[in-house]
Amino acid sequence: MKKIPVRKIAYSAIVAAMYFVLTLVLQPISYGPLQLRLSEALVMLPFIMPESVIGLAVGCAIANCFSTFPLYDAIFGTIATLIAGFITSRVKNKFLAALPPVILNAAILPLMWYLLGVEQAYYISLLSIIASEAIVIYAIGVPLIILLMKKAPMLITRKEFLKADGGENL
Repeated sequence: MKKIPVRKIAYSAIVAAMYFVLTLVLQPISYGPLQLRLSEALVMLPFIMPESVIGLAVGCAIANCFSTFPLYDAIFGTIATLIAGFITSRVKNKFLAALPPVILNAAILPLMWYLLGVEQAYYISLLSIIASEAIVIYAIGVPLIILLMKKAPMLITRKEFLKADGGENL
């Protein structure tokens, strides 16, 4: 059995707490068909810290328990975040790594709302989620990982970014 370092578990727990707190503190803009969930910027962390995938999923699940549809959001929103985080952790380019969360959230959330009979304008919700996710992830998430890579390299656990080559993946 592979032993998981305490540091990685701690990172994951901190990410879960940050996602949850950011979502709840900004609750008026974090939930609903027209949302701007700033905590989604954290979905870029798996790009440099693969162990944060679990933390993101846990934070998302707990935060979604406070949404309008807690059961469905906790299940489907968490699945979208988990899959997006896993794919993001495998991508080698930061701009391409930002696409999985945008695409998966846009594909899953409006469909869930539509199937629940809440959202009649499926395509408006789809475009709204694409826009809000892209804004948050590209305007906050990508700059966040660039900043962490430059100013806090000790937090990076993705080995290929720890090379002494000047950070070619920046």
